[in-house]
Amino acid sequence: MQVQNLAGSDQWDRVKKELRNELGDDVFSNWFGRVNHEETTGDAVRLSVPTRFLKNWIQNNYEKQLVGLWKREQDDINRIELTVRGALRPRQLNVGLAPKAISARRISGRPGPFSSTPQFGAAHGMSVIPCLADSNEDAAADFLNGASLNPKLTFDTFAEGASNSLACAAVRQMAAGHQGTLDLLYIHSSTGIGKTHLLQAAAAEARKTGRQVAYLSAEFFMYHLVPALRTPAFPVLRQAMRSIDLLLVDDLQFLHGKQAADEFSKTLELLMESPTQIIMAADRSPEDLDTLGDALRYRIQKGEVVGIQSTDYALRHDILKKRITAARRTHPGFSVPEDVADYIARYVIASARDLEGALNRLFAHNQLTKQPVTMDLAEKTLHDLVRIGEPRSIKVEEIQQVVCKHFSVTKADLLSSCRARTLVRPRQIAMYIAKVMTGRSLPEIGRRFGNRDHTTVLHAVRKIEDMVSKDKALAQEVELLKRLVHA
Repeated sequence: MQVQNLAGSDQWDRVKKELRNELGDDVFSNWFGRVNHEETTGDAVRLSVPTRFLKNWIQNNYEKQLVGLWKREQDDINRIELTVRGALRPRQLNVGLAPKAISARRISGRPGPFSSTPQFGAAHGMSVIPCLADSNEDAAADFLNGASLNPKLTFDTFAEGASNSLACAAVRQMAAGHQGTLDLLYIHSSTGIGKTHLLQAAAAEARKTGRQVAYLSAEFFMYHLVPALRTPAFPVLRQAMRSIDLLLVDDLQFLHGKQAADEFSKTLELLMESPTQIIMAADRSPEDLDTLGDALRYRIQKGEVVGIQSTDYALRHDILKKRITAARRTHPGFSVPEDVADYIARYVIASARDLEGALNRLFAHNQLTKQPVTMDLAEKTLHDLVRIGEPRSIKVEEIQQVVCKHFSVTKADLLSSCRARTLVRPRQIAMYIAKVMTGRSLPEIGRRFGNRDHTTVLHAVRKIEDMVSKDKALAQEVELLKRLVHA
């Protein structure tokens, strides 16, 4: 059996290579990056995935393709069995919002982004929130209203591509309230790639189905919710939190200070005890977010963690098409020639926000001067947004991969606590390159290298800096590694 499974692992490596060729790097990384081969027995191959969501998605979309590829390796394979490596907390059915002993009153006031009518209340088909006093009503209503939504940010206006397909599929499932698939989703990407759009689209979609939703920005959390938790309104807020079906928390990286981080952790722990589904977004992965405590980071990593990659040309072009179509609904005379759209999609690459900003400039010029949009106008107007030959962002994982290959060591060895000389030097070089080629802090780099302390990273950086200044051969070797990372 051991020999067969070792052979199965080699087969799985070849199957993955074919999958990557057929699907492309982004799609493959999104869906199969965390799939493991467990065993091959009889006519079946057993693979494991970290979440039920991935299991269901692969079964529904890629099972036949996987069987076909495995048959090339072993003709008698007829089935792919997918198992989940770790079970998530079971999703319960929606529960009542208040004990009968507590009288319920309708919360009135300003309409919130999650109410389909001007008021909350049973009379309007909405949930009833228990209230102890008028001031507490306001606190609960503010929590449920949360941060404001942009009505333009919906799934219909979201451009989906290879770089964001996994995140989009996961958010859609949670917005629809599918039970038993996904309870906790953490999305991370650089600024302007679409995180906020997805979260607000989920809020709008969930509202349509009558689910109770709260959308909070980190700023709203710090300046509205945390102070309210220290007032007599806390029991009402606690009950209101338990009534939430879908909680969305945006821009986690803006949580400042230990106090806010502690309050946030406690609040999420409270919400995780209820049937709530939670979607969070930040500009970095959970292991790189210093404001998360270890316990909360562990809970998040047991859920689904999805990174959104930078937009490619096809996705940027699709985003532009959607924005141009939306503009033409209110201004039918506005048009953007295909060569201009191609120019913007190819060279305005920093973020989707820059794409929209570029289009807004052309639109404003067109409306103010009544002159048509031309290539000459685009080149003059958008010169500060154009990025021709801009260097791409480097990831720590890429550096580790290059260093491991160069020194013929495994990544597990590189991240281990082993102090063998054959591992210490490559590890220190990888830490040094990570410091000089990425924007990561010393603590962030330390976590990527087996949860090492930042002082260890600092020692490695200073050590390699000193050696490079004295050893010409080592300096050339380090420069070679940098070029390989850039390649």
